Amino acid sequence: MPRSTRHIEGHLISRIGWLRAAVLGANDGLVSTASLVVGVAAAAAKPADVLVAGVAGLVAGAMSMAAGEYVSVSSQADAEQADLARETAELHDDPDAEHEELVQVYVRRGLDDQTARRVATQLMNKDALGAHAQDELGISEAMAARPIQAAVASASSFAAGAVMPLLMVLLAPTSLLVPIVVLISTACLALLGFVGALAGGARPWRATLRVTFWGLVAMGVTAGVGRLVGVAA
Repeated sequence: MPRSTRHIEGHLISRIGWLRAAVLGANDGLVSTASLVVGVAAAAAKPADVLVAGVAGLVAGAMSMAAGEYVSVSSQADAEQADLARETAELHDDPDAEHEELVQVYVRRGLDDQTARRVATQLMNKDALGAHAQDELGISEAMAARPIQAAVASASSFAAGAVMPLLMVLLAPTSLLVPIVVLISTACLALLGFVGALAGGARPWRATLRVTFWGLVAMGVTAGVGRLVGVAA
């Protein structure tokens, strides 16, 4: 059987943009809301107050994540568009110099001069801007900045991550609220780290341990502060 018919590669690089935003949002939503719930509960607040604080944290956090991600990725998109506009003008003003520039890119990658010139000529005849965008500027379709997609993914995943601690506030006995939130949130963090690593093609156990450890640190510190504030009050 020819190799071309049985060798199908599945690369995960195209997932980087939305995967990063989604994993970051869900992790942040779970950790920040669980920490907020644990901190307020540790201060001996009433369950209704804990719930209000958690819901407020969910809404504020989701909006903050969406706005922050949109602004950040928009800045990246603006920079990409500026580079593409500059490259378009250079291709119009001095195509020979741009051709030579692309040739040298391929020479530095290991092609001999003659082959590099043929490759540069063929690619520029097909799509000059696309060739320079990908090979000179490092801008590709898979890695292009998408602000709206990133903002929606961040806000949605933050809200999804924040839901679990809020459900525990509604369902768990008041006397066991803190340990139950910590236990369930830790399990969810481990699952999130594992699934996120698998989706991105990374080692799952390292990601799982990293996410779980820092989530526990955040909840522990917040619980300690909440207890101190509750005692002081």
